[in-house]
Amino acid sequence: MSEKYIARSASVAARLLDGEMIIMSAVDSTLFSLSDVATAIWQSADGRTPLSSIVRDSICAQFDVSAEVAYRDAEAFTEKLASHGILRVSDRPITDEDSIPVLS
Repeated sequence: MSEKYIARSASVAARLLDGEMIIMSAVDSTLFSLSDVATAIWQSADGRTPLSSIVRDSICAQFDVSAEVAYRDAEAFTEKLASHGILRVSDRPITDEDSIPVLS
């Protein structure tokens, strides 16, 4: 398994409202409301932390789920958001400015 790195796209608007992460794509104005698990992944998507570490340190540490199931689901989630231009996925760390902080 090759490592994956994820980063938030600069072409979205994101806001944490009453504990719920809302993301809007600037490309097609699609709105996403993230679950608690998806929000933990989104907030950890700094481009430098491997997805496997995010799963281990954020998902498995906070939620009752096995590492294998959590990684498989996280991988599917990140690919879905990447297909909408919400996340960037790479096989190496993403170090440019094309990621955004979470606004709260």
